[in-house]
Amino acid sequence: MINKIARSVADALADVKDGATVLIGGFGTAGIPSELIDGLIAQGAKDLTVVNNNAGNGETGLAALLSAGRVRKIVCSFPRQADSQVFDALYRSGKLELELVPQGNLAERIRAAGAGIGAFFSPTGFGTELARHADGTPKETREINGKHYVLEYPIHADLALIKAECGDRWGNLTYRMAARNFGPVMATAAKKTVATVHEIVELGQLDPEAIVTPGIFVHQIVKIDRVATQAGGFKKAA
Repeated sequence: MINKIARSVADALADVKDGATVLIGGFGTAGIPSELIDGLIAQGAKDLTVVNNNAGNGETGLAALLSAGRVRKIVCSFPRQADSQVFDALYRSGKLELELVPQGNLAERIRAAGAGIGAFFSPTGFGTELARHADGTPKETREINGKHYVLEYPIHADLALIKAECGDRWGNLTYRMAARNFGPVMATAAKKTVATVHEIVELGQLDPEAIVTPGIFVHQIVKIDRVATQAGGFKKAA
């Protein structure tokens, strides 16, 4: 019987190895799989390459993972903001490597990995420093129908950590509004995908038309309780 429900975050992340490339969903603070990031910190894997839209907020979540010294390199499109002090300090001190990728290219490079695309040409970044590799050598370019393009390669990962809303034991997932963001493409691009959900339903309860991430792309799901706050928002249960 297929049952992808993990007993705990610790069980779901027990096999993460040092040096792994980890895709972490989220857009700013929307859709961040905070419990999985905390679990990764507790698990102890180090020398990680992390791919995320940004480089952490405040002192929690991705910022906490960076602060713990577990990340060697971060690949993102928006590293600096008002509360990105953890990233800022590490980067300026030379303790963290950064690969800056325009947001559209970031999404497409992840999608390309999931779709089995070897590489693709994008007009974004042509004629700028983003058209160079980390070592300073120029990326391949091509003129197509009078327009200039830069060759970009897929981002494959060992692990994807995403936050969903509902799931079933087969791993089918639905999302809540903007929390969806990078989750669906990241799930397709990793050797292993772990998702948190707030509700686990029986097989057949999810409308097939509403399933955004089919279970074939998901390896384990973990149920995270959610309780309402007095302000009407949500927080995780203790």
